[in-house]
Amino acid sequence: MTNAYTYVTLFSVIVMSKITHGRGYVYSIQYHVVWCVKYRRKILYADVLDSLCAILNKIAEDNRFRIEEFGAEADHVHLLLDCSPQHYIPDMIKALKGVSGRLLMKEHGDLLRGKLWGGHVWNPSYFIATVSENTEGQVRDYICGQKER
Repeated sequence: MTNAYTYVTLFSVIVMSKITHGRGYVYSIQYHVVWCVKYRRKILYADVLDSLCAILNKIAEDNRFRIEEFGAEADHVHLLLDCSPQHYIPDMIKALKGVSGRLLMKEHGDLLRGKLWGGHVWNPSYFIATVSENTEGQVRDYICGQKER
């Protein structure tokens, strides 16, 4: 009796994350990604932040992965990404940072050029960590908390 209850409890923990079925495989892959504005300039306010959110969601849609959570402070971005095993992390990051930087500079160039030079919005480095079903809630809370600061 206890074993059956334990199994059900463990199973319910496992299915907290979205489990996706592919052809011949089942997966649940999430990443916590963070990157900074070049020179840690504080540019992610109001219109720039709204544009960034829309741009990142479009990039994710075009590349067939999902942004589960988005959060930002004035000088850095946090994302919780959900993707398939076919996604190559450096390509995802390149698309997210490269395209968003170019489009932000195109849309908000007058504001950004005053604080950034060389035409680059993002610092070239980034942080990425896998997210398990045990830590997903903590990562979501942390990213959502970025909006409140």
